Amino acid sequence: MSDKILLAHGSGGKLSHDLVTQRFLPILSNPILSTLNDAAVVGFQGKLAFTTDSYVVNPIFFPGGDIGKLAVCGTVNDLAMVGAKPLYLSLSFIIEEGLTHSELDRIVASIQSATAEAGVSVITGDTKVVSHGCADKLFINTAGIGVVPEKICISGDNARVGDKVIVSGTVGDHGIAVLSQREGLKFSTSIQSDCAPLNGLVEEMLRVTPNIRCFRDPTRGGLATTLNEISEQSQVGIRINEDDIPLRREVQAACDMLGLDPLHVANEGKLVAIVAQDDAERLLESMRQHKHGDDAAIIGEVTAERPGRVVMKTSFGATRIIDMLVGDILPRIC
Repeated sequence: MSDKILLAHGSGGKLSHDLVTQRFLPILSNPILSTLNDAAVVGFQGKLAFTTDSYVVNPIFFPGGDIGKLAVCGTVNDLAMVGAKPLYLSLSFIIEEGLTHSELDRIVASIQSATAEAGVSVITGDTKVVSHGCADKLFINTAGIGVVPEKICISGDNARVGDKVIVSGTVGDHGIAVLSQREGLKFSTSIQSDCAPLNGLVEEMLRVTPNIRCFRDPTRGGLATTLNEISEQSQVGIRINEDDIPLRREVQAACDMLGLDPLHVANEGKLVAIVAQDDAERLLESMRQHKHGDDAAIIGEVTAERPGRVVMKTSFGATRIIDMLVGDILPRIC
């Protein structure tokens, strides 16, 4: 038998059955998934959060992660950004003919590791195989379900004048890691993707104060786009300080060399939180005790000036408007 995925693996016959039972179930098995029914049946109490996403990153392996880890973390994080406890995921694979079994096995193992860290289960999924040249190795579509605790109401339109803006760590790591792998760029030190599940950090933050106004993960479009979205939704201004934004020296150097603004570069393991001023320092201290928040920083505040706009005080003391990303400086990064 070939060591590569064949079109016949998507036929719905024996090869399809073997692909599921030999490559997915042994790694991702749980009582719900193992029934192999057409739909997963689960019980819930309380308010549900539901999200869906698709992952088409190129290349599918990059420093610090791969498309499997990215799919799990991205979906978990979208649920966490509304304060939900993520519980269940679906995963659908669109596989290009010719992907090797070893590549698929590596990705499935990465998915298992990421779901274990996040404390979620894959309970349903699907597999399709398309002709060579139609899918760039592998695309993954996900859906996620979680439960929102009572009295938690986190939304992008909750920001209030006087609130503080917190970012959980260094920005731009993921986008530069993917770009460097894709283009074969070499730097003096390794730049790793920050891809990580943030639900544990969010849970800890909500223990400190359940009154967090907004959460967002600054993925495509970076920190700049995320802050602009919040300012528009809440109809407030946001002022940030360049010197307070955590940024790795090597990421800054790569951005300078490539002509990129690190505020527009994608992240996959960072969050932005808008919190009441009285809670900010206490929350920051707690975040810095968590492995996914040790570089957290207060980078600005919400203002009444220029509603719907984000401005930044630069290192030189000037002020400039920070716009959303226009176009796509880093195609296929998630």
